[in-house]
Amino acid sequence: MLSLKGERIYLRAIEPNDLDFLYQLENDTSIWEISGTTAPYAKHILELYLQNAYKDIYEAKQLRLCICDFDDTVLGLVDLFDFDPANKKVGLGIIVSEKKKRNKGVGAEALELVCNYVFKTLQLHQIYANVLVDNEPSKHLFKKMGFNAVGVKKDWIFTNGKFKDEILYQKINN
Repeated sequence: MLSLKGERIYLRAIEPNDLDFLYQLENDTSIWEISGTTAPYAKHILELYLQNAYKDIYEAKQLRLCICDFDDTVLGLVDLFDFDPANKKVGLGIIVSEKKKRNKGVGAEALELVCNYVFKTLQLHQIYANVLVDNEPSKHLFKKMGFNAVGVKKDWIFTNGKFKDEILYQKINN
């Protein structure tokens, strides 16, 4: 049986009581360049989002999971987006927002759990992720977890008055 529980963390569906966490995360301007956010989110808009978060990935074409420790503290999020069952692929984003938990294996364990879910439960062929060229921790994490850099999107993100390249990573289910 597939489990979304690891040795130190587990993944769970986002819940209405995650509103304050989500509000803080979505309005953290330091991560806007990786999330594509360009304006603050109102709590009301996030409440509406949470009311629809129950939808199946086949209906919503996305799935957001909370990364939690066994004290039930939310440490970050995993996003599956652009779900394409016809072509058996999905995009992946991850953030460990709890800074003191970064570089402690939380991201690696979360990626391992979500990859198992994508390949075994959803039976997809590939997962892809977009990583800014200067995001060394994310590049290291995806390489460590078996993702391959397959291309560079030149001048892909415009942030702080300049363009940045973005690397496309893929993990193929063999």
